[in-house]
Amino acid sequence: MTGSLKDSLTSAVGDEGSVEEDADLGGHTTFRVGGRAAWFVTASTLRCLHVVLDQLPATLPRVILGNGSNVLVADTGFDGVVVHLTGEFDAISIDDTTLTAGAGADLPKVARRSVEAGLTGFEWAVGVPGTIGGAVAMNAGGHGADMAASLSLVRVVDGLSGAERTVTRDELGLGYRSSNLRSTDLVVSVELHLDAGNRELGRKRLQEIVAWRRANQPGGQNCGSVFTNPPEGPSAGALIDGCGLRGFRVGNAAVSEKHANFIQADQNGRASDVLEVIAAVAATVFEQRGVALHTELRVLGNVADLPRGLLSSVIR
Repeated sequence: MTGSLKDSLTSAVGDEGSVEEDADLGGHTTFRVGGRAAWFVTASTLRCLHVVLDQLPATLPRVILGNGSNVLVADTGFDGVVVHLTGEFDAISIDDTTLTAGAGADLPKVARRSVEAGLTGFEWAVGVPGTIGGAVAMNAGGHGADMAASLSLVRVVDGLSGAERTVTRDELGLGYRSSNLRSTDLVVSVELHLDAGNRELGRKRLQEIVAWRRANQPGGQNCGSVFTNPPEGPSAGALIDGCGLRGFRVGNAAVSEKHANFIQADQNGRASDVLEVIAAVAATVFEQRGVALHTELRVLGNVADLPRGLLSSVIR
């Protein structure tokens, strides 16, 4: 079974992709911890993506992975297929005030291209280390804006049936760090409607955002903000900091000393330590402040039982 699936996938993708069995998956995330994927497939064309989906057994879980900047892989790994989009999915084109990008396009690159084209409205994305496809799924944002502010249309492939559809912004049900896209909905391209702007002012704004991020957020092995901000009151970071949890550590993972809503993983660390820090932080904030925190990161694979509702998305 395994051998035949690998042969059929390899033959199907040809020179438009690649197929790796029992692949390091944690290393493809910004946490750089966690286990392996049963399959890791790259696809550089829409045709390649479709032929990959055609070859997969219906019972085999499948997800798209961008830059892995909002993902934690369980130590036991992910017993499914991870598809990484490259090639034509990295393309960016601009027509007047409409910007179209493949799902694999890096957010900072899209932000810079928009500014150089004399457009404004997407500068905030220059400091977000993800892809635009993933940004749609979670309605990513920052600096007072989010994807919903400029998103127009999204092209989606059903990861189970292969059916394609175009979805408008209003149909996505976008909320704070959320959408109604399913884990099996594979975003392949995104259309933004931006405003005409001033190129020099845009460049200055990009510099300001990058400088702010470097001054206020840590580098290293993390996924960015771990918890969503509560709808009212202090931010998640302020709540965690107020509970004296900066530097709180479990094994190879710790709350960042620089920003309390970031969790840093050590080199050769464990996803289970990250999850224990998440659970302990949430429990402490609830006990001391009465606020229930929820994560915005996506977890791939089987993880230990954690308080219900704490993890926003677990794909097994």
